[in-house]
Formats: sequence, structure tokens, C-alpha cells
Amino acid sequence: MILVIDVGNTRIKGAVFEGPILLEIFVFTKIELQKNIENILKNFEKVSDLVVSSVGDVEKLSFLAFENMLNVHFISNTDPFPFQNKYATPQTLGIDRMVLAAGATLQFPNQNRLVIDAGTCVTYDFIDQDNNYLGGAIAPGLRLRYESLHNYTAKLPLLALENPENLIGNSTSDSIHSGVVNGLVYEIDGFINEYRARYLNFIIILTGGDTDFLAKRLKNTIFANSNFLLESLNQTFQYKIKND
Repeated sequence: MILVIDVGNTRIKGAVFEGPILLEIFVFTKIELQKNIENILKNFEKVSDLVVSSVGDVEKLSFLAFENMLNVHFISNTDPFPFQNKYATPQTLGIDRMVLAAGATLQFPNQNRLVIDAGTCVTYDFIDQDNNYLGGAIAPGLRLRYESLHNYTAKLPLLALENPENLIGNSTSDSIHSGVVNGLVYEIDGFINEYRARYLNFIIILTGGDTDFLAKRLKNTIFANSNFLLESLNQTFQYKIKND
């Protein structure tokens, strides 16, 4: 069994896999990290490897504390990946984006793939049918859009995510919800339409914390899987073992 941990900007997600089968998912905060890992290992005594992907600010020592119990692995951009990295600045490419690209490459062979990760930021990552990672885009996610409207204006309130009832907001709150939610939906559909106009044999993968909220609002046909990063992390580790 393998425990994979994804350290994001706002939260930590983990999952236990037996081969390709996902057994259980965990979500917790950075403060709860060590306690939660201890509980997971108590409940899944056959876990032999801990695999970590991190874009957050959690110290490696927090994971290395478990070295006496299992093998600890940190996925990095020096590991083997199933695609050719054509990014102009490969050393700056986030490990989460690389893991997502690896998962898309392995799960959907011989296709053009666009992976959209809707979390704190919305990242767009494109891997062509010849397994070349070409890059993509980074934009603010839903929460950042709400916060920026509040933080960088004098009077706009900080609102929680809410589905806009109308396109035309007839109050300040309704206008904010329409601008934030509809703005991101139109952005995503716009990106997808541009890629589809340029590439055939195409699949779009939507993942991240806002997957379920956004998926039903998009006009384009997509493959929505909020656990795609965790699955990709397991697959990336399996690929690393075979190709090291």
C-alpha cells in the first residue's frame, strides 16, 4: 500500500492506494499533518511508502519523521516523467502541474490533453498527443477573486462562494457573485474553445477543489475528477519506480 500526500496552498489532501485502487481519501490542515498521518498509518498498517508532492510551505522534516516506519519519497522535477518537458523555464514549473501532466499522459495516451486544476489558482496545462508538455496558463481561482475584490477596494464586502441567480446582478453582492463565478466559467470555456480550435483528438480534464461547483456550469464536455491529482501522484510514483 502507498500513502500519497499532496500539500497545496491552502490544505493537504492524502489518499491510500493499493496498486491502482484508491482506498480512502483524507483532507486536513497543515497544523494537523503529523497527527493525521499517524492515524492513517494505524488504520492502514500495510502502507510501505509515503509519497509527497508539495507546493506549500510544509517542511520536509515533518514527513521525514516517519522514516523509521516506512519509505519516504518526495516527487521532484528531477524524477523521470512520461512526457518531454518543453517549458521554457522547466525549473520553475510547479511539481503539482508536472504530476497532473504525468497523470494525463499515462491515463489518456495518444491524445491532446488539457488539464485544468481549479483550486487556489486555476492552472491550465497542455500535453500534446506526442507527449510533449508545452505549458499553459495560471489565473486566480474563485476564492482569490472574491478576496482580491475585498482586499483591493475600499467598500466591497468579502463574500463566500455562492451560485449567482442571474447574469445581471441587481445588488452589489449579486454583482460580485456574477462577476466572480460567471467570469471564471467564461474564462475556462474560452480557453477550451481556443485549444479545440487548434487541436483535434482532444480531452479536457477538470480537477481541483472547485471541480464539482464548476463542472455543471461549463458548456464544454469535460472529464471531471476532483481526485485526479492524487491518482496522478500514485501513477507518477509507479512510473518513477519502473524508470529510475
